[in-house]
Amino acid sequence: MLKRVFGLPLQLTSKRTLSTIFYQRMSEQATTNPATPAADVPVQQHKQKPGKGKKSKLQVSLKTPKGTKDWSETDMVIREAIFTTLSNLFKRHGGQTIDTPVFELREILAGKYGEDSKLIYNLEDQGGELTSLRYDLTVPFARFVAMNNIQNIKRYHIAKVYRRDQPAMTKGRMREFYQCDFDVAGAYESMVPDSEILDIIVEGLTSLGIHDFKIKLNHRKILDGIFQVSGVSDEDVRKISSAVDKLDKSPWEAVKKEIVVDKGQTEETADKIGEYVKLNGSLREVYGVLSKDPTICANEKASEGLSEMENLMKYTEAFGIDNFISFDLSLARGLDYYTGLIYEAVTSASAAPENAAELKKKSKSSEDASEYVGVGSIAAGGRYDNLVNMFAQASGKKSGSQIPCVGISFGVERIFSLIKQRMTSADIKPIYTQVFVMAFGGGKDWTGYLPERMKVAKQLWDAGIETEYVYKSKANPRKQFEAAEKSGAPLAVILGKEEYAEGKLRIKRLGPEFADDDGELVDANEFVAIVQDKLSQVHEDGVNEVSRLIRGL
Repeated sequence: MLKRVFGLPLQLTSKRTLSTIFYQRMSEQATTNPATPAADVPVQQHKQKPGKGKKSKLQVSLKTPKGTKDWSETDMVIREAIFTTLSNLFKRHGGQTIDTPVFELREILAGKYGEDSKLIYNLEDQGGELTSLRYDLTVPFARFVAMNNIQNIKRYHIAKVYRRDQPAMTKGRMREFYQCDFDVAGAYESMVPDSEILDIIVEGLTSLGIHDFKIKLNHRKILDGIFQVSGVSDEDVRKISSAVDKLDKSPWEAVKKEIVVDKGQTEETADKIGEYVKLNGSLREVYGVLSKDPTICANEKASEGLSEMENLMKYTEAFGIDNFISFDLSLARGLDYYTGLIYEAVTSASAAPENAAELKKKSKSSEDASEYVGVGSIAAGGRYDNLVNMFAQASGKKSGSQIPCVGISFGVERIFSLIKQRMTSADIKPIYTQVFVMAFGGGKDWTGYLPERMKVAKQLWDAGIETEYVYKSKANPRKQFEAAEKSGAPLAVILGKEEYAEGKLRIKRLGPEFADDDGELVDANEFVAIVQDKLSQVHEDGVNEVSRLIRGL
């Protein structure tokens, strides 16, 4: 029992929390020891003298810009866990991290994003350079590779990007958001890096507790071949591709109308395209249909794409990820730089509501589209073999060997919105504190053991253990327990007045369910190892609350 922590007898009962018990005892002690400071000392208020200063006429709208938000402490705990999970994944696959400027020369970004180029944030002229905020991390990476004459690299990059899109805040669709990218640059055997990227998508999402997803996959060469055999001219291929890319948001009738009316194609061409882009299924199913189509096989581009898909199937089977993949010919990915395999991961929350058009008309908010849009894809990417060489040639560098690239980008905000839906309690603490150091005692000679608490905290910090203590010399027990409860620390190291003088510390679990537990009295020279052992037993299966939330356990 904690018989002499205060130099007073102490009995614990399961009906009262520790903070209540300790507070009661200290209140009694304060009565018998007038030298002990009171529990609560009122803070002196200083009033401003009349006439000293004038009210400011400046009026400020206290809000964040459209499409942006502040992230709370609890949110940041979850987001940092996502970043850590993905960073560790990228490192397992040999990734090296880099960083690039948040803004690029405007000419670097121009002409790379098709119809989405209108979403780029252009900055004002600053001393003769026209610049824009980066739209993604892929184009800056290609510029980095070309500028530094890199022949091969596995790189990952976690950073913010900016798009002037219509935000849907609760769905993770924002104007300022993080992307977590992993790309492989260099010449390798066909589809070897591509298949590993697909495996990274599966590993990444499942490690974040997301299992109900599909990787929609297509091949730009096959899609371009489909357009060609349907009667689309080469100069119109990208325009038709951007129209087909809207099939995940619009019905075929709307897309067909755009192809015919807006893009100037014939009804026959649109109908032919429709026959193919409605086709989806497993890799082997769709490959089987296309490989038996003489029109497709006779097209050079489509034939090349099918040959590469045949290789891909062998590798995805080796990785055991076929069940996550859907070969979907409607996937187009509107960005201009893709040249081969393209893919995006979607969940049941990705699609817009069936009555999205009706909800959009009824919506009263022009600031947020959350009511009538879905989360969208939570990861996306593809192969872009010409982008690095395009930058190298445009800069006047000697044309060397082409540097093919393939990569994936995880959308952190969209993933966060899915993980946040799992939160059903306030168990996630925004503080990582594992141990709270306390000191209890009384009498005229009681100093509060502040330097001693600091010394104990320092020993725990040096051992890598997150530790706190109250910043007050004579902190009363109630304040210490309230601070410990707020920190979420599962363990306390207690310096009793008499026990510490004898070279002893008390280690105990915190929380109402441990009110009957007096803890363990240990030698002060050995307490760090004992704390480490007890912390390893705190969490179920050794997994803390944040990790359980992230993994969906």
